[in-house]
Amino acid sequence: MNTRNTIVLPITPSFRLDGKRALVAGASSGIGLACASALARAGAQTVVAARSADKLAALVAALREAGYSAEAMTLDVADVAATEEAVADGGPFDILVNSAGLARHGPALKTTEADFDAVTALNFKGAYFLTRAVARGLMAAGRPGSLINVSSQMAQVGGIDRAVYAATKHAVEGFTKSMAIEWGKAGIRVNTICPTFIKTALTQSTFDQPERRAWIEDKIKLGRVGEVEDIMGAVQFLASDASALVTGTALMIDGGWTAD
Repeated sequence: MNTRNTIVLPITPSFRLDGKRALVAGASSGIGLACASALARAGAQTVVAARSADKLAALVAALREAGYSAEAMTLDVADVAATEEAVADGGPFDILVNSAGLARHGPALKTTEADFDAVTALNFKGAYFLTRAVARGLMAAGRPGSLINVSSQMAQVGGIDRAVYAATKHAVEGFTKSMAIEWGKAGIRVNTICPTFIKTALTQSTFDQPERRAWIEDKIKLGRVGEVEDIMGAVQFLASDASALVTGTALMIDGGWTAD
């Protein structure tokens, strides 16, 4: 048999996460809950974290009932010392998805110092030290990992009444790139996902305003707002070996919002 022209077909790296341990912060609702479901369905041992113990208990029960591995960690990401202690005690984690976030939208001229401090404490400071805490555990264990921060399309552009929120998400993009550079040799990848407006309980008040909804739908080139399911495949991709050469980047899930 002539084997000179035999073609060996490459095999797609696995999207499965079996044997991986994942931490999802901000998992009690919305995007975070969807991310937790996506990782658990892909085989990860998933630790869901948020401030609400009751919501976490309900989520863990639902995931276990569906046949997945899940446990809860009550956590306020804005409390840096408590977060670092919890991550050190519960880790190491092969995967981080940080979906914990806060928005207090309003005109820049009316931004209060209290609102500024609250949003930056969670979206920027909390995200920074949570990402570092998970990386620290991986380095101590000599293990690679994939760390994913839920950013926003507002990390690439600006938005009405979103000066503080957009600033925090721009900051997340900055430290994500720098951490990716620092930790690449250790096999630790750091990326963001940047969703457009996603229908959740937290965004419902925006969608209830006809003028704002019209503005949103006009900016999204695909002509519809996002659903939490639109996030799940992207998170599974970045968490898995399918994205083994992807680090220091932002994955846009914005329906084309930032294309122009």
